[in-house]
Amino acid sequence: MDYKKTNAPTNTVTRDIMNLCEETGNIYETIAIIGKRANQISSEIKQELSKKLSEFASSTDNLDEVFENREQIEISRFYEKLPKPTLIATQEFIDGKIYYRLPAAETVDED
Repeated sequence: MDYKKTNAPTNTVTRDIMNLCEETGNIYETIAIIGKRANQISSEIKQELSKKLSEFASSTDNLDEVFENREQIEISRFYEKLPKPTLIATQEFIDGKIYYRLPAAETVDED
């Protein structure tokens, strides 16, 4: 997913928890869904950042010759300015972009 184009806020937003749990009927299930999605997003962003920064790694690092790489700094700053994974996941949940299923509910229905 392209997190650069997300419409999630970059700062914390106070939300009415009753509106968040309308779909699941249980605030704890809603938080678990959002938390799992936030972990997925965090993992994806970390892998993407590591991949981009690994391009700048040199095999001949010398402690005397440490210099700042402007491109590397700009990439790091860009990722720091992205909304937090929890805010992205919450926005995705509100927008209905998260697919989830409740295994416990499926087991009860089958019996």
